[in-house]
Amino acid sequence: MTFFGYQFIPKLWATILVVVFVFIFVELGRWQLSRAEERSSRHESLERLSNEPVVTISGGLVKLEDVEYRQVEARGRYLPEYTIYLDNKTYQGHAGYHVITPLQIKNSKILLAINRGWISTGNDRSIIPEIETTGGEIIVQGVATSPEFKTFQIGESVFSGQVWSSFNLEHYQQMTGLALQPLMILQNSSAQDGLIRDWIKPDSGASKNIGYAVQWFSLAFITIIIFLILNVKRNNQKKQ
Repeated sequence: MTFFGYQFIPKLWATILVVVFVFIFVELGRWQLSRAEERSSRHESLERLSNEPVVTISGGLVKLEDVEYRQVEARGRYLPEYTIYLDNKTYQGHAGYHVITPLQIKNSKILLAINRGWISTGNDRSIIPEIETTGGEIIVQGVATSPEFKTFQIGESVFSGQVWSSFNLEHYQQMTGLALQPLMILQNSSAQDGLIRDWIKPDSGASKNIGYAVQWFSLAFITIIIFLILNVKRNNQKKQ
């Protein structure tokens, strides 16, 4: 095949190889686009749930999937003696803890884990900061989430003392002897306890998948360009 004095003479094996790789790159790009669409759809669903009416958590056990990401509230009293500090939590570049205290739900033996917010570790990590806790009956409002809080750590998780490297509901119930709802509340109602409740609202993450898709499509395009360049040669034959 000749164009303007250039010949395109690809080898069969090279053509097959390029077709295979281009097909793979394009399919991977399409898969990333589908993942982006799924994440966007899920994020829209979560946004809708967060704007629905507040759900009251009473004494009966609830299912996490029925209330996850929704605004909820519960009435009861804190049991500060079971408070734990979730380590390796940062806020605006400062190290600190998330403070988790169980709430004894009114007229029930079932408790509810409340993530009350963030507090700085201070200059001396050997001293655990004191948290002011209301002793009477209160109403706590917040967002229902999974109780499994994980943080960056080196080595195995630590579930002892008041400072934990990660939160595991099953371990917490075993160590305290308490029965808890299978969820955690990220408190957003105000309280005079010195804790910061500036929860970061996660985005859909779809932009990352779109970026990956662009990379795969770019690889397919570059592969085709390189294939053409390597297989197009100038026709040096002179007309007789």
